Amino acid sequence: MDYSNFTNNNTQNFVITSEIPDVTKEKACWLGIDEAGRGPVLGPMVYGTFFSPLEEKDYLTELGLADSKTLTEEKRENIFDKMCTESKEKLGWMVEILSPTFISNSMLKRSKYNLNSLSHDSAIGLIEKVLSNGVNVTEIYVDTVGDAGKYQAKLQDKFPGIDITVAKKADATYSIVSGASICAKVTRDRVLKDWKFPENITASTDDYGSGYPNDPVTKQFLKEHMDNVFGFPQIVRFSWSTASSILEKAVPIEWEDDNVENDKPGAGCASLLTFFTSKNSKPKHKPHRFFTDRNLCQVTEL
Repeated sequence: MDYSNFTNNNTQNFVITSEIPDVTKEKACWLGIDEAGRGPVLGPMVYGTFFSPLEEKDYLTELGLADSKTLTEEKRENIFDKMCTESKEKLGWMVEILSPTFISNSMLKRSKYNLNSLSHDSAIGLIEKVLSNGVNVTEIYVDTVGDAGKYQAKLQDKFPGIDITVAKKADATYSIVSGASICAKVTRDRVLKDWKFPENITASTDDYGSGYPNDPVTKQFLKEHMDNVFGFPQIVRFSWSTASSILEKAVPIEWEDDNVENDKPGAGCASLLTFFTSKNSKPKHKPHRFFTDRNLCQVTEL
């Protein structure tokens, strides 16, 4: 697996795919989807899809596929290596790495794009990519995100010619979803181990722990690596409440165009009172010398 493109530019999302076996284009296949890293405050979320001919169901059982959370790291790595070597003629996979920067920017933009919507779109995108590669998918199994019934209806509407099953704990019920779970988990673990900090931080997984908000090692890492002006390194999902609560201790900043509070009705719209304010009125706060030294000022026309 070559994920160097992501580690060299870890603010961007990347899709990595195996070779597409010819047999998956000729015979009816089933496809599973699962994710890894939904909850952590550190690192990417990875969506994985795994597919094989329906006639290979017994082989998947022999391969030892199971929910990735129930397997040791060594076992997951061994299974994934088999997927990429001795089984590559009949099994295929594809993963999408969603960067922490992308996740946070999506969740904090003005038109809310929550984690469930992001997850649904990633799953749909992977299915479309697999189909565009000619894989003959006749059945899809997905570990649910949000309401299973609504999610299944959404996917069925998008892919009407395919039998779709969305269920809780699908990664423990269907071996094809277990395979997707392993692909996603192994990818995320490898990316975190090889994470390159553009901020020149020297740290490893031992220094930032599991990445989950309740991990004391992770919390300590956040506290030690918060810049009072620039915030956190790119490995951090700054939209998580764990991170934002620590940011409250950073240097407060007031922007000259902050006329309304973003969390109130009408956020982003100017108050009616501003129409009765003189255009020549002085700003409440004197601009920082950074701007005055460089003759920078706000403009309304270009």
